[in-house]
Amino acid sequence: MKADNAVLEPTPEQFTNPVARYFAATRPPFLSATLVACLLGLAVAASSGIAINTVAALITVLLALLIHAAVNVINDYCDALNGTDAANTERVFPFTGGSRFIQNGVLTPLQTAYFGYALLALAAVGGLWLAWQAGGGLLAIGAAGLLIGWAYSAAPLKLNSRGLGELCVLAGFLGVVVGADYVQRHAFATQPWLIGLPYALLVTNLLYINQFPDRAADAAAGKRHWVVRLPLPVAVLIYPLLVGLALGILLMLAQRGLIPSIALLSALPMLLSLQAAAILRRHAGEPAALLPAIRLTILAMLAHGILLSVLLLWNHA
Repeated sequence: MKADNAVLEPTPEQFTNPVARYFAATRPPFLSATLVACLLGLAVAASSGIAINTVAALITVLLALLIHAAVNVINDYCDALNGTDAANTERVFPFTGGSRFIQNGVLTPLQTAYFGYALLALAAVGGLWLAWQAGGGLLAIGAAGLLIGWAYSAAPLKLNSRGLGELCVLAGFLGVVVGADYVQRHAFATQPWLIGLPYALLVTNLLYINQFPDRAADAAAGKRHWVVRLPLPVAVLIYPLLVGLALGILLMLAQRGLIPSIALLSALPMLLSLQAAAILRRHAGEPAALLPAIRLTILAMLAHGILLSVLLLWNHA
């Protein structure tokens, strides 16, 4: 463990309050990605002329956050089982290498597993109720989200170890946008699938860049994602490719009138992603030097999603 990381990592002394302990184990800052995905889905519905049901919207956000929290906790448990997080000496905490709750003795592996699966079960029960209110189509979205979230880390599928982690994140966060729209619209529509895609690609890039500091530990544990599979000079090219794809889709949406022209302003945060790509290209093999690039990736992702939501709502007002 690096000395500059040690003071930041959780310890049992920091979390004597069980509520605070279990809440922090969900990695709350990362849940902001799901919160913004929900906001974008609601904005798409509202911009289509749908009157927003506030109670249903709040329940949607809560359930989406529960699923994301469960995925984070289960991922910590699975990475403790395969030894990835324990072996990760090049992590950039708190962004990579897990929450460190198990490794630092804040929670036991069994406590982590029980908590993660309890969150998943609670989200499933709440999702059934919401589907009863909103329509059967939500069952498909919710079931897919639960399956993807579990299969991302857990055996026997372990999709991230098979090079499918990026696809899981892309599908999962696009599903959040579509699901938030569906709860309001009570039907499937084309708009949330297309409008949510650039945001989902930027979230995927966060997973992707976070895998560079974890590369050595993941390879040793048999996690064969693409950052492990590819030579570093090739792996770094995927990051700007995803940014370019997100930008291209946004331009296509505006050109075809699926979003107002002013919504193209939401592309501006992608400049931060390009800056992150330049840092990644120079320092792909230097985990500590990637911290600014990770922060820029998060900022670009959240800023794009929030700005696009606001512009959609402003144009409709």
